[in-house]
Amino acid sequence: MKGLLLAGGHGTRLRPLTYTGNKHLLPIANKPMLLYGLEHLRKAGIKEVAVVLGPIKEGVAEVLGDGSSFGMKIAYIDQPDPKGLAHAVQISEDFMSGESFVMYLGDNLLKQGVGDFIRNFERNGADCVVGVTPVEDPGRFGVAEMRDGRVVRLVEKPKEPKSNLALIGVYVFSPAIFEAVKRIKPSWRNELEITDAIQRLIDDGRNVQVEKVSGWWKDTGTVEDLLDANRLVLDDLERDIGGVVEDDAGVQGRVRTEEGSVIKKGAKVRGPVALGRNAMISDGVYVGPYTSIGNGVVVKRGEIENSIIMNGCTIDTAERIVDSLIGPNSAVTTNRGSRPSGKRLIIGEKSTVEL
Repeated sequence: MKGLLLAGGHGTRLRPLTYTGNKHLLPIANKPMLLYGLEHLRKAGIKEVAVVLGPIKEGVAEVLGDGSSFGMKIAYIDQPDPKGLAHAVQISEDFMSGESFVMYLGDNLLKQGVGDFIRNFERNGADCVVGVTPVEDPGRFGVAEMRDGRVVRLVEKPKEPKSNLALIGVYVFSPAIFEAVKRIKPSWRNELEITDAIQRLIDDGRNVQVEKVSGWWKDTGTVEDLLDANRLVLDDLERDIGGVVEDDAGVQGRVRTEEGSVIKKGAKVRGPVALGRNAMISDGVYVGPYTSIGNGVVVKRGEIENSIIMNGCTIDTAERIVDSLIGPNSAVTTNRGSRPSGKRLIIGEKSTVEL
């Protein structure tokens, strides 16, 4: 069995961060989100993966390479125009060479991995397994309608959902999916919808199974979703001090620091917090729960909580930063002394903000 990892699309909902880079490389707990999907595929025993790249592909091949560092083989397939998930399947047919495969949307995070999906597929001799989970806003997703324990209809982003079971972005397919894709037409969005292709399998009497997700799942399409995903991953963090914590520095709870990082005396770090390589937290700084501080970040002054600070940033402010996403190599500073009041920031790469 092979893998298909999707890393295309424009990432419009995550601008300005995605003006300069691929959204699938945005960090969750200091790790590019795309790596979570890749690692799930590897843990399930999949050795060959094709990564589908869209118009913004910068950095993906540099992070993943040929797969050898992960014990895998990775190939790349270009999808210059986002023509839909079924189109991504269509252009991968040659790579799959008649094998079954797992398709994993690279901007989804799934706690339980894909092993249960593959076991379901093999146990039931299925042509397709779709992952589903109940959600409060099913109109944002593809939706599965069930009857007597079986899926009978799939609809992409329905205006009036008849079910609250959202498709979570993980699928297992037999080669039958390629013929199904050839028999569908573009939707009102002018895309080839994977829901239409799976519906074709259902209508043809093929064996389509459902795998209900038991752990958490997160679609990271918005800034709020990214921060939610960061919290979910950090909730599973184990304490691991790989850097230097000076005497009289306050480090509480589940804090992970990497090599070269320094928490200076007088600083307070309250977990769960992830601190990257060569990062520095200065005297008087407070870093609160659910915060990821990237590689090479220097926090000279300020308070930070429930935020993602990407690589190479400088934070030197009297303000309190909360619920924020700050792009790589940016600076947040202030020249006035004031009581922290709580600022929420969404800042793109290489920006400078003076508060």
